[in-house]
Amino acid sequence: MSRRRVSNPLALAVLGCLTERPMHPYEISTTLRTRGKEQSIKLNYGSLYSVVESLQKHGLIAARGTTREGRRPERTVYEITAAGRDEFEDWLAELLSTPVRDHSSLEAGLSLMPGLPPDEVARLLAERAGKLQMEIGALDAVFAYSAEQKLPDLFLVESTFRRAMLSAELDFVSRLAADIRSGAFGGTGAWRRMHELVAEGVSFEEILRDPVAHLGEEARPLEGIPPAAGR
Repeated sequence: MSRRRVSNPLALAVLGCLTERPMHPYEISTTLRTRGKEQSIKLNYGSLYSVVESLQKHGLIAARGTTREGRRPERTVYEITAAGRDEFEDWLAELLSTPVRDHSSLEAGLSLMPGLPPDEVARLLAERAGKLQMEIGALDAVFAYSAEQKLPDLFLVESTFRRAMLSAELDFVSRLAADIRSGAFGGTGAWRRMHELVAEGVSFEEILRDPVAHLGEEARPLEGIPPAAGR
């Protein structure tokens, strides 16, 4: 499949534009930005031109001719090929129908959060919650304006999805921060004690040699973990 070589979501957006009509790269970029697609797909001129070259190399688009506006340089106009149209439809169907594991920066941070004291983690999560609330508020303003303009839901579906994801994340991090502060989050006692000991000069390596002795019964699952893996 050519998708093994052309997998950048921006390539799909370029193909989508060219299913409408032939365009030059600048027009593609302007069209995507006018429609707010840069909120969902990473877009910059350098990567756009690289994507266009790759699509042409793999026979998914073809140069149709050149245009010139005033004293500006000539611009190459591209059109989608039959293979490109098939690729667009197959790729889009795959994205809509097949879940994939997208590793998020938040997920990575959560997996490593014991490296910071629990109160600091709770503070940082609360800070994140505030930023999420601001982003949700900005989206709600867009929805309100769109309702005034009577725009159909079809034009806002990715923003609707984004708001649902932001709301779920806000709920999660807010509850996690509260549970860490209250101690309801399992393991918080041992986690807090571990950082207290480290602040007193006890090394992670020493703590993990006998975690129960240092942290109490809550730390028994840590027994047998190699010291180098404990942080």
